[in-house]
Amino acid sequence: MAITSRLRTTKAKPSSLNADSNIIKIAAIQMASGPQVSANLNEAERLIEVAANQGAKLVALPEYFAIMGLKETDKVAVREEEGKGPIQAFLSKMAKKHKIWLVGGSVPLSSNFPNKVRNSCLVYDDKGKQVARYDKIHLFGLDLGNEHYHEEKTIESGNEIQVVDTPFGKIGLSICYDLRFPELYRAMGEVSMIIVPAAFTDTTGRAHWETLIRARAIENLCYVVAPAQGGYHLSGRETHGNSMIVDPWGVILDRLPRGSGVVIATMNPQYQASLRKSLPALKHRTIK
Repeated sequence: MAITSRLRTTKAKPSSLNADSNIIKIAAIQMASGPQVSANLNEAERLIEVAANQGAKLVALPEYFAIMGLKETDKVAVREEEGKGPIQAFLSKMAKKHKIWLVGGSVPLSSNFPNKVRNSCLVYDDKGKQVARYDKIHLFGLDLGNEHYHEEKTIESGNEIQVVDTPFGKIGLSICYDLRFPELYRAMGEVSMIIVPAAFTDTTGRAHWETLIRARAIENLCYVVAPAQGGYHLSGRETHGNSMIVDPWGVILDRLPRGSGVVIATMNPQYQASLRKSLPALKHRTIK
């Protein structure tokens, strides 16, 4: 399905945070989620608290943080209607409790098909209100050796690019396989930050993950926050991990190779602005 350049910019209401001109801390959480939603939420709660206690004002969770099932259809069984359900209630509660902006990497939401979900990235403000939703557009497919993935069998793709206005600037939302499609990020316009929650396989991750993350940061002169699944899962799947935060020059500010944990770094809007002034590549574009 071809996606036209339908760009939705969500404008959040004024927040108690005012980080437009200040250095702020941002965090990415890494997990190795299992098939039990309640256990995963407990682990996510612990890690969110770690990030908040370190001063993070924006925290992002990985793709499928609430469930990595024994089989691909497990996520369909726990899908939620937008605005209802334990996963979304958890995200709202955590954002409000810690007074942070929280990105729920991806949540399985209801789709137009009984056997599929929308793989949705949800953003909550520091009052616990959902302010943005992005449905994953590009669906992963791989047939390589013994590895076979066909997301279209259990996921209905989205068709709308999503940018949200926040106290930290404009944030572009994407999920995992989207990372391989630079035209998605170009269509977002000039954003301050890109968020890429992921569950990269270890095979493709070792080959391409860091290169793609740094490329998206460099070509868009923006911060990239990439929270990932990292480890072995009960299904037998192995995810690559290496959650990282990269600055607009492509420098990795923090990373975590494997296992559960938090990566944290500072975002400096003045530094980003100075880079865009010194190297105005975004204004030199001639192909639209």
